[in-house]
Amino acid sequence: MLRNREIRRLAAFFVGIFVITGIFGFWIDWRAGMLSVLSGTAFGCLFAVFTRERYQRLARMTEQIDFVLHNADRLYIEDAEEGELSILQSEITKMTLRIREQNAALKKEKQHLADSLADIAHQIRTPLTSANLILSLLEKEPDVQERKMLLHETAELFAQMEWLVNSLLKLSRLDAGIVELESRPVDVESMIQAAAQPLLISMDLHNVLLETEIEDGMTIQGDFSWLSEAVRNILKNCMQSVGDNGVIKIVCHTTLLYDEIIIHDSGNGFSKEDLAHLFERFYRGKNDDASGYGIGMAISRTVIVRHGGTISAKNHPHGGAVFCIRFLK
Repeated sequence: MLRNREIRRLAAFFVGIFVITGIFGFWIDWRAGMLSVLSGTAFGCLFAVFTRERYQRLARMTEQIDFVLHNADRLYIEDAEEGELSILQSEITKMTLRIREQNAALKKEKQHLADSLADIAHQIRTPLTSANLILSLLEKEPDVQERKMLLHETAELFAQMEWLVNSLLKLSRLDAGIVELESRPVDVESMIQAAAQPLLISMDLHNVLLETEIEDGMTIQGDFSWLSEAVRNILKNCMQSVGDNGVIKIVCHTTLLYDEIIIHDSGNGFSKEDLAHLFERFYRGKNDDASGYGIGMAISRTVIVRHGGTISAKNHPHGGAVFCIRFLK
């Protein structure tokens, strides 16, 4: 306790006062001197007991904080009635709770990172294994036409891996906040056209009809290229769902509160289990015929949320899936 500089100063001051009052009291009268000595001694004992109790409380608080910093499961700090000590106790409790929340969030993020790395390794390993198999067959195949087909399949696999790596880089940059999104008026009709343009040939091959219904002059504030990619990923998901001879309809309208983009396809919709995890990265659905890598929808959600918007998915009462994107004004 005496290691504290303030306590030492206070003790020295008290001893000085005690000696002066004692001498002055005995100078006046021996009874006054005895009274000053007894009262000073009593006051000193009470002060020592009170100060010791304060330091014991502070020591217990420090011990509890040390437990929290070393991942203790619970925190208990006894109530303090004294003003400053009570305030200190309240602030320490708040601080330790924040530390615990941050530790829990870091543990969760660490586990998520480990799971993501495992998923990435699996996603890349699959096309690599297929490419190695094709290359081994290519060495033993004498027929020129067969070799061309195998080379074409290998090129497609490497193109898939390139898309996968680029998508993972985009997603990681978005999560890290490295990407700086522009904030400009985006013409919704032009943005929808840009999103659908790379998919038009595939739509024609599979006889998929794309219908659009967009309010004239509708604009939203954001980054044109990233918004286009977000919508394109949703359209890709719809194309996988509708298969051949399907219909995808895009309706865009604005209200006093928000701008809304609704995408409805004529596919089979989603199961309840898939709906709960649809926008999670690497989630590919529970169906055996599920395709893709489970990255596109995660990118779409991240882009839309970064723009201050929301995205949801549900099954339409008359069949098919419905994606609803909203940007508050």
